[in-house]
Amino acid sequence: MNKQITLIQPRCREEQKTMRLRSVLDFALEGYEYELIETAEEAAAADLHGKRLLFAIELGESGINLEYVKLLKAIRLNRDMFEGCVAGIVVDGNSELFTKSVARHMVFSSNRAGCAFPGRPLVEGTRTLRNFNIIAANLGTDYETAYKRSVRDLVSRLCHFNRKQIARPKLLALHAGTPSTSNTLLLWDMIREHLDADIQEISLRDGELHDCRACSYETCLHFGEKAKCFYGGVITEDVYPAVLDCDGLIMICPNYNDAVSASLTAFINRLTALVRVRNFSDKRLYAVVVSGYSGSDIVAEQLISALNMNKTFFLPPRFAMMRIANDPGSIISNRNIQEDAASFAKTIMREFQ
Repeated sequence: MNKQITLIQPRCREEQKTMRLRSVLDFALEGYEYELIETAEEAAAADLHGKRLLFAIELGESGINLEYVKLLKAIRLNRDMFEGCVAGIVVDGNSELFTKSVARHMVFSSNRAGCAFPGRPLVEGTRTLRNFNIIAANLGTDYETAYKRSVRDLVSRLCHFNRKQIARPKLLALHAGTPSTSNTLLLWDMIREHLDADIQEISLRDGELHDCRACSYETCLHFGEKAKCFYGGVITEDVYPAVLDCDGLIMICPNYNDAVSASLTAFINRLTALVRVRNFSDKRLYAVVVSGYSGSDIVAEQLISALNMNKTFFLPPRFAMMRIANDPGSIISNRNIQEDAASFAKTIMREFQ
């Protein structure tokens, strides 16, 4: 176990905003060795390659920390800043809003700079800490203690984190597109040519696909223990077994109105039954995102939030390939698209091997 942590905590100059997070970090990091980085300049000057990182961000009622914004700029301008790193993130806010959106921006940008994130890498403390209602009840304690113990658990998982190497991985590709017109599927075909892996591809386009109906916890758990779901259909008959068997999940996502498509969203929601009884932290998450105009980052962040932060999939470095193409087939005219597709495939294979 590696007990050395680099704590990246963008400096907040308002003392009253820092007290709760300071108490949480004192509890979570007791017994660990850590170095503290508080400014964007310190982060840019440090050699962070290969480190275990804990981002800790304080937010006031506005949801803005100016030093965090400077750090985010530095990360986005240095595309190998976190090469070989694995990280977790804590966001402490003085509002019921903004903690998740700030975390999504940080994880997305850090991931593009080479940082990996284990399943459920985020602990967020909202103003009231009511987001710890279930965790506190399960632990038989109060919200603040549940908060501290959750961050302590995250630090432990960071220190114990270890990648599983697989010579020939099993990859599951999910889509809901039309092959004759989908630029996203066309890009996926280019990537697939260069993957030395066992690949299963499932289309969610055909057949009736129900979204989650929000069953009771007991009902969802009952079906999940049998790798089933109340609605059945293609999700339980084909997708569940494939998810359980795969080493990596590749989401093939066109940008529909700055959102993941309805069919793929239904799949994500329906995964809840399996998550009740199974952790997916040994499975890598990848994405192929094509937008007609812009907004691929929004879709990629939705996948991070839903499948990495919520559904526990491991987020490897540079998990998404994102491009712009509008007219059917126009992805072919993207500059260097064949080379970029091959490079993304190599990124996937390098992560496993």
